[in-house]
Amino acid sequence: MTEPLDSAPDEALVARIGARDARAFEILMSRYRRSVFNFILRSVRDRELAAELHQEVFLRVAQRAAEFQGEAKVSTWIFTIARNLCIDTSRKMAFRRHRSLDETSGEDADGPSLVERTAGAGAGVERQAIGSELRRRLLEAIDALPPEQREVFLMREVHDMPFRDIAAVVGAPENTVKSRMRYALERLQRALAEFEDYVPERT
Repeated sequence: MTEPLDSAPDEALVARIGARDARAFEILMSRYRRSVFNFILRSVRDRELAAELHQEVFLRVAQRAAEFQGEAKVSTWIFTIARNLCIDTSRKMAFRRHRSLDETSGEDADGPSLVERTAGAGAGVERQAIGSELRRRLLEAIDALPPEQREVFLMREVHDMPFRDIAAVVGAPENTVKSRMRYALERLQRALAEFEDYVPERT
């Protein structure tokens, strides 16, 4: 009995996309649409540009599916395409950084991130005000991270990717990736030192 396409593994979908199966492409895109868009948006900080790059990512997935050899996980392959597009774009233009810091949240979010966990539900008015300011400062601090630290932080903290997968995406040894994450956390800790009592520890 043939396995339903909706429950087929990513690798099987990519193989069918390589054979020009439009339904397989729709299913794969539905699995990664939001997470890839969030990654791009948090990288380029421009919703319109992120939407353009998001379309380009999946266009390249469709174009290159027949070349996919399974040497990495499909998710790693897709995020690598997205990361390379972000890097290429950043080399061609200076990104505008004055957009609202709230652009990284909303209907496209995949669930609570570190930023969204800073203020607990039902908190008092004073704590809510502190949480709002902490959120703003945290987003600013993330935005100020060196690019190689910011991308590792986003993939680890926002998308919960294993270090080995992040290493495959960025093309660096796993220990290097862990070091970048540690440096990112140290920078954020220094930037948010005054809010130390309000930031929940990551478990």
